[in-house]
Amino acid sequence: MSENYQKTFDRLCLSMRETALLRSTFSLLGWDEQTGMPPAAADYRGEQMAHLAGIIHRRRTDSQLGDWLEQLAESPLCADPHSVQGTIVRESKRQFERHRKLPEALVMELTRTAVQGQHDWQQARAKNDFSIFMPSLTKLVGLKQQEADAIGYSDCRYDALLDEYEPWETTARVKNILEGLREELVPLLQEIKNSDTTIETGCLNRNFPVEKQRRVGKEVAENIGFDFQQGRLDTTVHPFCTEIGPYDTRITTRYDENFLPTSLFGVLHESGHAIYEQGLCKEWYGLPAGETISLGIHESQSRIWENQIGRSRAFWTGYFPRLQSVFPEALRDISLESFYHAINTVTPSPIRVEADEITYNLHILIRFELEQLLLNDDVAIQDLPEAWDDKYESYLGIRPQTASEGVLQDIHWSGGAFGYFPTYALGNLYSAQFFAKSETDLGDLTTQVANGHFDPFREWLRENIHQHGQCYSAGELVERVTGEPLTHRYLIDYLRTKASEIYGL
Repeated sequence: MSENYQKTFDRLCLSMRETALLRSTFSLLGWDEQTGMPPAAADYRGEQMAHLAGIIHRRRTDSQLGDWLEQLAESPLCADPHSVQGTIVRESKRQFERHRKLPEALVMELTRTAVQGQHDWQQARAKNDFSIFMPSLTKLVGLKQQEADAIGYSDCRYDALLDEYEPWETTARVKNILEGLREELVPLLQEIKNSDTTIETGCLNRNFPVEKQRRVGKEVAENIGFDFQQGRLDTTVHPFCTEIGPYDTRITTRYDENFLPTSLFGVLHESGHAIYEQGLCKEWYGLPAGETISLGIHESQSRIWENQIGRSRAFWTGYFPRLQSVFPEALRDISLESFYHAINTVTPSPIRVEADEITYNLHILIRFELEQLLLNDDVAIQDLPEAWDDKYESYLGIRPQTASEGVLQDIHWSGGAFGYFPTYALGNLYSAQFFAKSETDLGDLTTQVANGHFDPFREWLRENIHQHGQCYSAGELVERVTGEPLTHRYLIDYLRTKASEIYGL
């Protein structure tokens, strides 16, 4: 009997690995769309990707796949739900049940519309004209409503979409988390505003030639552990990381010749995503045991490198002299302390990806609330820019001056990624809790980072987080690694400690 179960399991894995080949091809088309595709090719690319999405969906919902999963679910192979076999069957069954609720025609239309939507968004952003993007966004919202209704939900439509990115999470819990953060962050932000400390940030707005930024970005990515034999760095409108195969993880960034943090911290952020992908078990590529857990955990890996490491004094103690040597005209008269304070200044900004660590979660709260309003038809698409600006004025005390720095700044909605944004806030929480534990386990992590020794920290992440794939849920993993459930205490302590040091609170 056990031999029969093993044969069924092997057939299941073979089928899923074949599907993974198609998914990786889909990812490659998506990467090319964002980095090198000619604008006129958007319509046909939409057809290519829609056709491929249809094939993938048919494979994911094949009745034979369902039969295998039913046979294996109660088998001895899955006695331990956290084992490799147990994980593959458990998570494959969860995904199968979700996918089979979606009509193939809806999946294909969503893919086709997302390609056109991203093309329209790029045009609208470049021309600062929301009306160019409005028809695609209207269609995308309608399609995502259909998707949520097809999947089903117990409380609200948003639950169905959130579950795609953060399995087992609910809108109500995320709302409580974000509101809890807001209750702590708003008073902290007010303390900073009332502080007598003034931080000069002009050193970040000098001339930083793009070619030199490219060189620095690649060097920093390589130093912290991004393997360029298994990846590459390119330029795009909105930075992202994508996995195209077990040995092919690609990251992108964008450059501003007069503002260094855009590319510098963008590369650190995307490298963190890529290091996670490159740290997964290659043997189980294409199967849940070799795939990332959730976007919240994924985001924790990017934020931990961007913030806890990349914005630390220790990191720049070691790397600032190198940065000065690359940009002598811009940085020769700037001290380490001045630079460290500048990159950690707290100033409300309309741009999420350039937001400081304290105000960042308020940006997420705004998007989280607007997404729910859109899905519930509580705000009209044509009124979205004003609703966006009103929330920024209410939460951050600033009002975006253009659509490009307001409602058009993010790519996510143009690709149909509703339910994605809350994972950024969850990632901040996860990263702070993981980092606190790593400091305890690794001893003098500050000295290691200052000396440019990133291997121990990266290997700690790989051993405790990356190699487990989806063997544990996000909540289970946090408790397994840190010894306690997710709490906002670590993030608040981290932010308050840094703010107190810099602003003398």
